[in-house]
Amino acid sequence: MINLRDIAYVRSGTADLEAAVRFAVDIVGLQEQERDDGAAYLRADHRHHCLAFVEGESGVLASAFSLGDENELADAERQLEAAGVPVARGTSQQARARRVRDLLAFDDPFGNRFELVVDQARDARPVAFGRSAGITEFGHLCVDAPDVREAYRFWSGLFNVRISDWIGDWAALLRIDQVHHKLAVFRGGSPGLCHINFQVTSLDDVMRSWHFLEENGVEIQQGPGRHPQSTAVFLYFKGPEGLTYEYSYGVQLIEDEASWQPRWFDPMHPASIDMWCGTSKRVSTQPQVRRPLGADR
Repeated sequence: MINLRDIAYVRSGTADLEAAVRFAVDIVGLQEQERDDGAAYLRADHRHHCLAFVEGESGVLASAFSLGDENELADAERQLEAAGVPVARGTSQQARARRVRDLLAFDDPFGNRFELVVDQARDARPVAFGRSAGITEFGHLCVDAPDVREAYRFWSGLFNVRISDWIGDWAALLRIDQVHHKLAVFRGGSPGLCHINFQVTSLDDVMRSWHFLEENGVEIQQGPGRHPQSTAVFLYFKGPEGLTYEYSYGVQLIEDEASWQPRWFDPMHPASIDMWCGTSKRVSTQPQVRRPLGADR
């Protein structure tokens, strides 16, 4: 079993680096940490970065999880290969570009690119947020797959991933620690990044950002609302090149692992996405950039 410790980052390709960074800083509120070799690094918490924009083809390049150490990385490589999952070890240049010691890349059965990393760089300084949105941390990420049940079988068969709740066959909400979900898989016709989530300090932060986004002409895709599964108050909004961001507050912690029973929510019920019965239209997905394993810089 491969023990995922936490989410690490998302790498997103952009045809307009300046516009992507400007939105992430001025609208979302992230800190621009640095730029290097056509990439811009955005920070939200103790990580060196949680989001990297890479100049080039538009679309998500990879989503990453951290492992404990290099022995765990080597063991993950063996387990994935034994399961018939092709992997590629990162080069020293690729590790440097991700601000990690080492990494390997693989694709899930549907074509979503993932990276496993060790020793992700940290930054002990306070975050210099682009605006006061109340962000506390990089919360979770969500990808698309045509079959969420098969996606769950893949993740739970190889990784320490547990199902928290189902939204019919529309979504699987998956945890790797006490947080209700760090990975979500939504049903979609092709691989891609459904959204990237940031936790905020309070309900007031969600509501202030709602007004701020509307005043700045940003497309609100869902919310404000409250998810009945995680209890989180949410707000989804669309950034450049189809990248969807989410603010949320109040996510549930599953502290009694032994007694938790996954629940099933009917996706056709109006309150299964938003218990306040707001719109439940599908948020936009940033498509996965298709490249051979090991080809990403």
